Order: sequence, then structure tokens, then C-alpha cells
Amino acid sequence: MITLLVAQRSLFDHVAAVARALHRGGLAGGREAVRHIVGRDPMSLDMHGVARAAIESLAENFSDGVVAPVFWFLLFGLPGLFAYKMANTLDSMIGHRTPRYRSFGWAAARLDDVLNTVPAPLSGFLLVTAAVFTKRGRPGHALSIMLRDGRKHHSPNAGWPESAMAGALDLALAGPRRYPEGLVADPWLGDGSARAATSDVTRALQLYRLACLIEGGLLLCAWFATHLTLPV
Repeated sequence: MITLLVAQRSLFDHVAAVARALHRGGLAGGREAVRHIVGRDPMSLDMHGVARAAIESLAENFSDGVVAPVFWFLLFGLPGLFAYKMANTLDSMIGHRTPRYRSFGWAAARLDDVLNTVPAPLSGFLLVTAAVFTKRGRPGHALSIMLRDGRKHHSPNAGWPESAMAGALDLALAGPRRYPEGLVADPWLGDGSARAATSDVTRALQLYRLACLIEGGLLLCAWFATHLTLPV
């Protein structure tokens, strides 16, 4: 039941599908694949925009779909996990600034923001740590960019993992983006290149996989610390 509610594998698969589509189908294939994981208008994206959108979605959903559910499960067990997933799903469904949802979706959006206040920075630090073990990763740069740009995103939480990812991969992420409700004029996160490529999506997936392994290792250590006692 827990594994069904932690979106670790499905997130990897969806983002990897964007990388494959870009490689095999070019821009048209990339747009078709990325529309399944982002809310922005895929037709407004060029090749670099599709790659950035996939990387940003991977970073943000690492926090929302992997770190936060585990965090709330550790604190409150299955009730905590269920409550978080309910709030996060409501935010995904109705937490939009459109005429249809503006009057009541704000509550779901604010609740999701509150519940991710701690998991979001934690996910950023996990990505920074993963950069230590990633080829061409830049952990020091990732940490400095996260601390500098983590609060610049229009979402109070998405900026932490996205800026850590940007610093680790030496990219510029976020920036102005077009959604159905209009243009979001966010500043850029990171001081690298905005011309992300398919190879950068692959590198981001490697970073994500290592961050998940590090999280799993920490959980295993926590389990041993609480369940095993040394003989007197």
C-alpha cells in the first residue's frame, strides 16, 4: 500500500519517456511526451524547453511524490501518508489560478504548500548529496545555488529541489513559462545554460536515482537504529 502511494518508479519512467521521445521523435515527440507530466502549454516549448520542463518536473515531483510522502509516513504512519496524498492530489486537481478553480482551489494549494515546507528543502539537500556521487555533478555549486535561488520560485517549495538540480547540472531552470491561465514570469534558477538537451535529462535521471538510493539508505539506517538493540 505504501509503495503504491510513493511515486518513485513512475516518475522515473515518465521523465525517461520524454528523453526517449526527444531522441527518437524530435520536438514533436518530446512535446507529446512532456504534456503528460507538466501543466504548461507544450506547443510553446522548443527542444530546450521540453528538456527543461522534464527536468523541472523530475525535481519538483521528487519532493512531492517521493520525499514528502515518506516524511509524513515516518511522522504519523499510514494516516499521515494518506492525508498528505489527499492534499497533494487536491492541489494537482483544483489548486490552479483559473476562473474555474480560483474561488476554492486556493485552500488546497495553501495546504499543500504547508505540508511541503520541510520535505522540499530536504529533497534539495538529497539532490545536493547525490551530486557528490554523480559524474560531472557539482555538489558545492548545487548547494550554493539552492541557498541563493530556492525562494525565488513562485511556488514556496518547488524552488528548493529545482534550484539544487540546476546547480548540480550547471543549468538554468524555471524562468518565464506559459500555462493555460497565462504567463508565469519566474526568474531563472541557477546561472548555467538554459539550452538543456536530452543528455541533461539523462543526467538528471541519474541524479534522481542516486538521491532515491540515499534516501532509502537513510531510512534503512533509521530502521536499524530504532528496531535493533545491542546485547548487554
